[in-house]
Amino acid sequence: MRRVAPGGGTAVQDHVALAEIELCGELIIAASAAEDRLSLESIDEVLRVAEERDPA
Repeated sequence: MRRVAPGGGTAVQDHVALAEIELCGELIIAASAAEDRLSLESIDEVLRVAEERDPA
């Protein structure tokens, strides 16, 4: 017996994957708007990373 995915727009949404895709898009936009490479601080700002990086 063969099973086929049901039709009619019953897509399953993975909210974590959608959030990751959104952040990747924001990072791509920031990188394309920058004149040079993005610094680690700029990347953290785009990705909304709150923790401080260890300077070592």
